[in-house]
Amino acid sequence: MPLDLSVERFLKKLAALNPPGALTLSVAERRDALRHMLAFAGTSPAVGSIEDRTLPGPDAAITIRRYSPAAAPPGAFPALVYFHGGGLVAGSLDTHDGICRSLCLAGGCRVLSVDYRLAPEHRFPAALSDAIAATSFIASHPAEFGVDPQRLGLCGDSAGATLAAVVAQHLARQGTLTVALQVLICPIMDLAAQTASRREYAQGYLVDESTLAHDLKYYLQEGSDPADPRISPLRTTQLAGLPPACIHTAEFDPLRDEGCLYSERLRQAGIATRYTCHPGMIHLFYGMGNLVPYAATAWNLIGSDIRALFAMA
Repeated sequence: MPLDLSVERFLKKLAALNPPGALTLSVAERRDALRHMLAFAGTSPAVGSIEDRTLPGPDAAITIRRYSPAAAPPGAFPALVYFHGGGLVAGSLDTHDGICRSLCLAGGCRVLSVDYRLAPEHRFPAALSDAIAATSFIASHPAEFGVDPQRLGLCGDSAGATLAAVVAQHLARQGTLTVALQVLICPIMDLAAQTASRREYAQGYLVDESTLAHDLKYYLQEGSDPADPRISPLRTTQLAGLPPACIHTAEFDPLRDEGCLYSERLRQAGIATRYTCHPGMIHLFYGMGNLVPYAATAWNLIGSDIRALFAMA
C-alpha cells in the first residue's frame, strides 16, 4: 500500500528542511538529531511508577530505569529488559522514555530500560557486554527488580533490537539462563545486508544508507567484521534454544527485509514466532505518535503479541 498520509506529510516537511547527510554529521550532531526526532512523540503516557537503579557492569555500574504499570504488584511481575535504538552511537534512557512507557502499558509488564555504553567512546563489544551483564544480573536477582523469573523477556527497537537478538542467541548458546520471549521492533539484523528493501528505500525514508554507514563507522573497531553474528544476528548458524519471538517491521523501512528474513529463519527452526509488517510506515514511526496516529494501533498489536507470549511462559 502507499505511504501513510501522515508519514508522507512528515517526510515532505523533513525534505523541505534539506537536512545534511548523516555522513557529514559529528556524533554529537547525530545524537541531537535523534533527540529532536523523538520529541515528536508528543505527551508521554502515564505509567504506575518509574525508578532508576544501578547494577554492576563489566567496567562500571550500569543504570537501568524501571517502568511499572499501575496494576503491577510490588512483587514478581512479567518484565522486559529493553535496549533503546539509536545505531549504538545515539539514544539514551531519556530519548526513549516515551517508547518505554508505551511498551509498559501495551504489554502490561514492567520494562527495565538499560543505559548501555555508546560508541565511539565505547566501541564494539562494549554495548553487547553491558546488555548481557544487565540481563544476567536481573535474571539472577529477580526479587530486587520485582521480576517473575519465569516471565522475563528481551526487547529492543532498531539497533537496540540487534542487542536483544544477540543477547538471546548468547544465552541460548550458554544454556545457563532462559528468557521467555524476545520482542524485536524494526530491528537491524544484518549490518552487512544488501536486501531489496535496503536498495528500494535507501534514501528519503528517514533512515537511509548514510545513517547506517555513519553509525557503523563509529560502532565497530578497526578490523571488526560486520558479518560477525554478534554484530549481525541474522548471520548466526545456531538458532536452537531461542525463545519465542515477535518481530515488527515497517513497510517503507530499509531494514524491513532482514527482520522478515529472521522471522522466517526462526519459524523454520521451530521457534514460535509472530511477525507483523506495519503498512505504510517508516522506521521509528512507533516513537512519533504525535505525528503518526497509526502508532497507537501498532502499540496495541505489539502489546497483544507480548501478552500472548508471556501467557505461554
